[in-house]
Amino acid sequence: MGKVAKSNDGYQRGAYGALRTLMHFIAAVQFSYAIYYDFRYVHFPPEMRRAPGGDFGGKLKFLTVWDAILQAVYFTICLLNDFIGTNEVAPKRMPLIRKVKDYTLAAFAFPVALNVGVTFWTLMAIDRELVFPKALDAVFPGWLNHVMHTNIVIFMVLEICTSFRQYPSRRAGLTGLGIFMSAYLGWLHVIHHFGGIWVYPVLEVLNMPQRIAFFAVSLAFCVGLYLLGEFFNNLIWTKELKQLKSATSAGGAKTTSSENPTEQQAFMDIV
Repeated sequence: MGKVAKSNDGYQRGAYGALRTLMHFIAAVQFSYAIYYDFRYVHFPPEMRRAPGGDFGGKLKFLTVWDAILQAVYFTICLLNDFIGTNEVAPKRMPLIRKVKDYTLAAFAFPVALNVGVTFWTLMAIDRELVFPKALDAVFPGWLNHVMHTNIVIFMVLEICTSFRQYPSRRAGLTGLGIFMSAYLGWLHVIHHFGGIWVYPVLEVLNMPQRIAFFAVSLAFCVGLYLLGEFFNNLIWTKELKQLKSATSAGGAKTTSSENPTEQQAFMDIV
């Protein structure tokens, strides 16, 4: 455990730890303010609504808003973990807040952020009217657009690079992501049923088989992004993960060897 203990101290204290905490603070404040500004000051005039029931669900119609809330919550958890938890590679006892932090990034924060960012800018490049009509520029400021569609990716990459974590099992991680995305896709259909519109204009131009294919590809894309996050994390933290695995294996072997004499003595006593 010697090498791991030394790396623990480096990631927990000093300039490295202070800069990471500052990054968490900036991210938490930024995304929280973006949500506040969006709900408080961004209002679409009636002529920009595509149907009489188009306001059903409000701002929570959009995955972008779900993700902004997710990022604000995640980085707030990171900030709390910086002060009352730990960023050590191998703490003697893993705090609950650290467990929540690590799982939240793997299952939700990273794949959803990249899904929103990559999908948005790809559709913008193809035909912006399908995702963010030019008329919205008058009511949705450019800085807010970048916070919600660009900075989410930037801060996720920074977080992966500056905070060690051991990814959960793929079954656990993908189960959480699947539940999250299925809930949102179900919400889209609830809005369509009661509000009379599809949230995203691209869905209006697709027929039923095409929409099914679109949703299937979207879910598959999210799975791919989860695996990308896992790969990226393991690549960045290869050395630490190997040290942690070695320390765990050594600890297990030591425990086994120390238990064997006791077991042998117990057997001799019985004999």
